[in-house]
Amino acid sequence: MKRRVLTETELEKELAVLTGWSLSAGKLHRDFSFPTFVEAFGFMSSVALIAESMNHHPDWSNTYNRVSVDLMTHDLGGISTFDVEFATRVNRLQA
Repeated sequence: MKRRVLTETELEKELAVLTGWSLSAGKLHRDFSFPTFVEAFGFMSSVALIAESMNHHPDWSNTYNRVSVDLMTHDLGGISTFDVEFATRVNRLQA
């Protein structure tokens, strides 16, 4: 997959189909909630495997049963095709 920064129009199109994701402070952002801390932590473990397989690591945090994820391709200076692919794979974990 060729990594490139998305245009504003491309980003709007992607956000229309990326369930739960929004634009926040120049990054793709999504908050996840789970019934328990253990489920939130399990989700984070699954996301970590995606991150390692793509060599693309999110800015994220966990507070009890909540996980917040922010995506931006730092070396390209914006939201890229790589971020959209990452978000798509993370959404599949919720299916």
